[in-house]
Amino acid sequence: MRTYKLTIAYDGSRYRGWQRQPDTELTIQGILEHTLLEQQGYGIEVNGSGRTDGGVHAEAQTASIQLPGKVQEAEFCREWNQRLPEDIRIQDMELVKNGFHARYSAKGKRYEYRIDLREKADVFTRKYTYHFPEKPDQNAMRRAADFLIGKHNFAAFTDRNGEQSTVRTIYDIQMQYRADGEREKKLSILYDGNGFMYHMVRILTGTLLEVGIGKRTPEETAALLDHGERWQAGFLAPACGLTLKEVYYENQDGFRKDV
Repeated sequence: MRTYKLTIAYDGSRYRGWQRQPDTELTIQGILEHTLLEQQGYGIEVNGSGRTDGGVHAEAQTASIQLPGKVQEAEFCREWNQRLPEDIRIQDMELVKNGFHARYSAKGKRYEYRIDLREKADVFTRKYTYHFPEKPDQNAMRRAADFLIGKHNFAAFTDRNGEQSTVRTIYDIQMQYRADGEREKKLSILYDGNGFMYHMVRILTGTLLEVGIGKRTPEETAALLDHGERWQAGFLAPACGLTLKEVYYENQDGFRKDV
């Protein structure tokens, strides 16, 4: 068997997340596996680096598959993409050592959450940003974000009960603001970490936005770490603003493991 690493982009707007589900055909994994079955004539499991929620997008989701022999990657991808809907694309395919697994070999991930701060939502980016027509204090948000960096128990920032461990490490949180009069007022929050739990990035974002509008202080946000509960954290920011930007593996440029 040969193992291949895939880089996949998708617009998650009309899908119910990455993971295949028995009651719907509208999942990324399900469609990838169904089109592979049509292409190859036998079932192939597509293992993703993690599950993105319904409505969440990806610029560079990583997945791995095993094939019984070597293939011409470019030709294989071309045929596969022809069978896929236009909102899912295989960006790259490469032969890797057996033993590689997109999920279990991953060392870190980067997510971006995009926020439209204009009074009226941008028509052309409304599917990929959260419209939040406020004037958040970005300095306060940055102070709160600084408290979140490091290794902590993030139990207050997930909606899933029964996680085996709620300890995660956030390497960095960056905020990028773009303004051009009323034509563009957009804030992007970039999260780098060793892994993120169910709804974690969206809850972190909602919490930071509440800091920005004075609903809570940076210090109150810090107090949620290690012993906080979900009801004490901020609101769940909508899925449409979230994009998986990159999955990091050992010795990859951009990957940090020094926190």
